Amino acid sequence: MTIDSRQPSGTQDSDALTQLALDLSWSWSHSADEIWKRLDPELWELTANPWLILQSVSRQKLDSLAEGPFHDQVQRLLADLNEKNAAPAWFQRTHPSSPLRTVAYFSMEYMLSEALPIYSGGLGNVAGDQLKAASDLGVPVIAIGLLYQQGYFRQAIDAQGKQQVLYPVNEPGQLPIRPVRTSDGEPLRMALTLPSGKLWIRTWEVQVGRTKLYLLDANDPANPPSVRAITSELYGGGPETRLTQELLLGIGGWRFLRTLGIPADVCHLNEGHAAFAVLERAYVYMQETGRPFREALAITRAGNIFTTHTAVDAGFDRFSPELIRQYLSRYTQDLLGISVDELLALGRSNPEDPSEPFNMAYLAIRGSGSVNGVSRLHGAVSRRLFQPLFPQFPENEVPVGHVTNGIHVPTWDGAEADRLWTELCGKGPWRGDQISLEGNLRSADDQRIWKMRCSQRAALVEYARGRLSRQEAGYGASILQLQQAQAALNPQTLTLGLARRFATYKRPTLLLHDCERLARILTNPQRPVQLVLAGKAHPLDGPGQALIQEWTAFARRPDIRPHVVFLSDYDMLLAQHLVEGVDVWINTPRRPWEASGTSGMKVLVNGALNLSVLDGWWAEAYSPGVGWAIGDGQEHGDDPAWDRGDAEALYTVLEDQVIPEFYKRDEHGIPRSWVARIRESMAVLTPSFSANRTVRQYTENHYIPAAAAIAARLSGGAPEYLGWEEEISRHWNEVRFGALQINEQDGELTFEAEVHLGGLDPRSVRVELYAEPLDGGPAFRQRMHPGAHTGGPGPHWFSARTPATRPAGDFTPRILPDHALALPAEIRRIVWQR
Repeated sequence: MTIDSRQPSGTQDSDALTQLALDLSWSWSHSADEIWKRLDPELWELTANPWLILQSVSRQKLDSLAEGPFHDQVQRLLADLNEKNAAPAWFQRTHPSSPLRTVAYFSMEYMLSEALPIYSGGLGNVAGDQLKAASDLGVPVIAIGLLYQQGYFRQAIDAQGKQQVLYPVNEPGQLPIRPVRTSDGEPLRMALTLPSGKLWIRTWEVQVGRTKLYLLDANDPANPPSVRAITSELYGGGPETRLTQELLLGIGGWRFLRTLGIPADVCHLNEGHAAFAVLERAYVYMQETGRPFREALAITRAGNIFTTHTAVDAGFDRFSPELIRQYLSRYTQDLLGISVDELLALGRSNPEDPSEPFNMAYLAIRGSGSVNGVSRLHGAVSRRLFQPLFPQFPENEVPVGHVTNGIHVPTWDGAEADRLWTELCGKGPWRGDQISLEGNLRSADDQRIWKMRCSQRAALVEYARGRLSRQEAGYGASILQLQQAQAALNPQTLTLGLARRFATYKRPTLLLHDCERLARILTNPQRPVQLVLAGKAHPLDGPGQALIQEWTAFARRPDIRPHVVFLSDYDMLLAQHLVEGVDVWINTPRRPWEASGTSGMKVLVNGALNLSVLDGWWAEAYSPGVGWAIGDGQEHGDDPAWDRGDAEALYTVLEDQVIPEFYKRDEHGIPRSWVARIRESMAVLTPSFSANRTVRQYTENHYIPAAAAIAARLSGGAPEYLGWEEEISRHWNEVRFGALQINEQDGELTFEAEVHLGGLDPRSVRVELYAEPLDGGPAFRQRMHPGAHTGGPGPHWFSARTPATRPAGDFTPRILPDHALALPAEIRRIVWQR
């Protein structure tokens, strides 16, 4: 395949500028910013989109800059970019003999830059930041997503403080993307078959450093209008639109990789939206080997990884059986060779219930060898949510682990923070193993840290004033109101940030529980406080939109106007300014409904502190020296009394701890205790909650093991594994326990269990002794060893010894399937001694 650059190559500089503008590494490596500012300072300030600037600048201006310092700078930047992308990185240096070739990463959305608005929020944030970190680390990731004509909605706030929903068009020619072309120069188009007929797919490439993101869209002129609208909006439309988007992403995405000849050994599903990819991967294996679908899925799932981000059961994508039949009957019967009922069973908790909807997360689990949540707490929540798929397993043993999310630090650090980290840790501290970062950061002196914080707070105030002025001018504000907007906030005042999706479970108005108390906190003449807010509510979420109006009404009170601003259209550009400039980030969700949360992670590198409920990532990050927490770390549902208690705690922490510490200054005007807290937070938490750590963890704990697992099955282990699986399926109902003998002697317990295996080979199972966890520790698991067996169908005896530190009644023998190639997520059968 070839790629069309679309930029006329009239000069050497224009060719170089094209390469620089189409590589989104400019979104986190700001070395080329001055070039784009010089070409069009106003457009750069408004859009931060180098490709748009390059499309808009005149040839005459480019020609006038073709010689001298500008030319030299452009060529130097391009040489540096090419050298960095080609040089061996962490993955190549650390894992030179790894079996991992390519990770195919599927996600419904990606937040890479405001120049490519194909994201909604947290899920896209995670996907974009992990893709950037994979580039930094050299991890071989190829990403697949969708190109939306309108993306997620844009927000305006009207004169009444209400949210208005807008859908500007994403014009491909103005986005930093380029069409994929075939070897003969034609645009690469693919086809999927829908009930309404053939769906033509256009394909695009996005360069993200040394990694690539491929985007698919249905806006092809050959498609009828209803089909072209499939990729019109992110999370728009009804169930039928969502289903077709997910078919396009999963089946179309895997088919696209095959068309390009990319041999992906690992498939990473970032949420269940792309779960249909496991079906297409199995189908490809069927074509290559002639094996039936059941065997193909059993083999290929070893290379699939499913990351769930959902913290409540209602959040999973579900489709009616009728809709699945309508859209997938021909695919399942003609290509997979199975009935639609067999497919529906893969997406149900109870495969025998014909009325149960088809759950995409269930399909992802049954088609993957590894499953994980996105924080330690979310791993536990997910084990509870998915326990129905592992009947009779203790909740703590449901095979769902966790990899806590992290943020791509170079994307989210401010200019002064970046200089500080570079001074202390050298260039590129986020491209390696981060071993020395904590120690180096601890050497920063108080004055340097405080200077950084004051500079970035002042920059936020300036930005907020300008954005608020444009916002209010948009709905016809008076001259007085515009003057007040220009005077809002104070660069010397303690600045709180509160920005998120406005949904009731996130409790974004918890601070408004006692408006007058909040007003007194904000307007205290000796120790004033100011608050910068932002956030969207889904267009169909009336209660969420009402919460926005509560805040806008409060912010427009005359006594509050100088202290509170609500900035509309919360996007990536606004988020970057917020996390760079605020002093304290506030987050108040109902535990445990925040699966991870990444907004509070973004402030860490900038020296801001967190004040949050003990939910998501903060539940594992918090300690008294790095920030503040409210709540008792337990779950209380939507109890209004508990909301009142959390609001009271929030006010009290602000009044008694946060505000006094910020304003307690020494003779040099430095709040020493506050700065010490900043230093501890920056040193300890920033590396731990970076996408660098997250991607290295995925690589070493998931990608490389998955590549090895699929290689073992494909390189000769398949027949033995499939034979074992078939034997387990055929004879498992014959497995049972007989007598159990327990003896205690010399401080030891001896267990001897009679086991009936029917037609199973004893080597195909694992008999073990189990006891429930104590005091939050791990469960007790000890393998029981077989004794002598006379042969024939008679019982086997298995025994184990353990210190008598617990009552004998705590221990229970059990039997599980066991094979060297079996993965934890594939073990769903268990027999207990009763």
